[in-house]
Amino acid sequence: MRKIIQPRSPQILRLAFLFLVIVFGLALRRFGYAADLPFIVVKYGGSALWGAMAYLLVALFVARSRPAVIAVMALFIAISVELFRLYHTPWLDAFRLTTAGALLLGRIFSFWNMLAYAIGIAAACIFDPVRR
Repeated sequence: MRKIIQPRSPQILRLAFLFLVIVFGLALRRFGYAADLPFIVVKYGGSALWGAMAYLLVALFVARSRPAVIAVMALFIAISVELFRLYHTPWLDAFRLTTAGALLLGRIFSFWNMLAYAIGIAAACIFDPVRR
């Protein structure tokens, strides 16, 4: 007999949180300055939300892992993406100039982004439905 996913299952909640994080991140980037939010909130708030998104995506794929393991995996991915910004080719730089490229890969390397990713990943780990 197939197991039916309960509406309050951790994976459904993770998926809902992932959706909310993406919506908040896009809204922050789109409307943050128009709402007179400070640069640091828009820039690094978006990076923290990107880190939370990375955590939730990893959590969806390795659902049976402990939250701490998921956090380490997400941090590794986030730092790898940030370090990848140091690599330049014409086609990759052209992709980075698109909206999708800027949102997924970013444009400029920053150590501060890595700190923001870690904060977002830690927050996502703390509020992970599996921890409850």
